[in-house]
Amino acid sequence: MEWLAWMAWTGPTAVFFAAIAAMLAGMTLLAIKYPSTARVGILGIETARGDRLFITLLGSAFINLAWIGLVDAAQYGALILCGLFAFCVFRWV
Repeated sequence: MEWLAWMAWTGPTAVFFAAIAAMLAGMTLLAIKYPSTARVGILGIETARGDRLFITLLGSAFINLAWIGLVDAAQYGALILCGLFAFCVFRWV
């Protein structure tokens, strides 16, 4: 991937940021088509769809950092945990 050499990015890094950009674009389209309504979940605070995405991204970062520091296994396990975490956040928060 020669076009990434200007910033010394790797392919997985580019995929990661492309996935976040795609999520933000998808959330924008969802907000246009189906406006979000705030709701109170298990945290006891009012959250909208974008808030829940932010909580998911922040929590996923911490899950991945903990996985790297505490577990001596492939990062795919953290990806599965992040998917479960995202499901729970969007369902109950």
